[in-house]
Amino acid sequence: MCLAIPVRVIEILDNSKVKVDLEGVTLQVSSLLVGQVAVGDYALVHAGFIIEKISEDDAKESLALFAEIREKTYANEKKE
Repeated sequence: MCLAIPVRVIEILDNSKVKVDLEGVTLQVSSLLVGQVAVGDYALVHAGFIIEKISEDDAKESLALFAEIREKTYANEKKE
């Protein structure tokens, strides 16, 4: 099982490398597996590769779920 993270493309570096934003963190990833992407596209990234383009709504929904998981995890750690 893999965990893919939703990101937004912020810069095209060349025909297979792009910069993406992950909640304020900039990463360089490969778009080789999905072909052409554009600035503003949302995608799922795993192990440094975009594995699928997704809608903005799907990306925001996934990010909200990750935020909820983080909040609950850290809340439980603080109780211990």
